[in-house]
Amino acid sequence: MEKIRQRVIPAARHIGDLDQLVKYHFEYAMMLQIHLAQLKYVMDVAHSHRVKLILHADLIQGLKPDEYGAQYLCQEIKPDGIISTHSHVIETAKKRGVLSIQRIFLLDSHSLATSYRVIRSIQPDYIEVLPGIAPELIQDVVEETRMPVLAGGFLRKPQQVQAALDAGALAVTTSNKALWEAGF
Repeated sequence: MEKIRQRVIPAARHIGDLDQLVKYHFEYAMMLQIHLAQLKYVMDVAHSHRVKLILHADLIQGLKPDEYGAQYLCQEIKPDGIISTHSHVIETAKKRGVLSIQRIFLLDSHSLATSYRVIRSIQPDYIEVLPGIAPELIQDVVEETRMPVLAGGFLRKPQQVQAALDAGALAVTTSNKALWEAGF
C-alpha cells in the first residue's frame, strides 16, 4: 500500500470541478459524483496531470456499488483508489491491489461498534471518518483501529482541519475549495 503524504485531499463534487482541481498539483484527489460514461475521461485527465484519482464507488451514477461494480472499476477503469461505505466493494478493491478506503459514518455508538467489526474483518488500507468535525471520535477510531484515518464532512474552516489532524487523522478529504488552498 502506498502511503498518502498530503494533509488535504481535494474531493471534486462534479466533473466541472476536475479542471480546477488538477491545477493544484496534489498527488491524490477524489472524484465524488460522476456518471459511468465519464470515468475513463476523468481518469485520463487526472493521470495526464499526474494526479492519482480515488473514485467514490457509491456515487457513480449507472454503477451499482457491489462486488461486480468494484470488479468493473478495478479491471476496466483502473482507479488509483476506491472509497465506499460497502465492505464488499472495499474487499474487492483490496484483492485487486487497488487502494481501499472504508468510509464510515459515526451516527451513534451502535454505528461505531458496527464500523469497528467491519474494519477488523476487511482491513482496508485507510478509513474515512465522517463527520470530520468530531475530533474526539477521530481520536477514538485512530486508537481503536491503529489504522490510517482520513476525516471528511462538514469541514469549513482551517481550524477544523487542524483539529482533525491534531486528533490523529492522517489527512482530511474536502470539497471546500478554500481548504484546498489552505496549505496544510
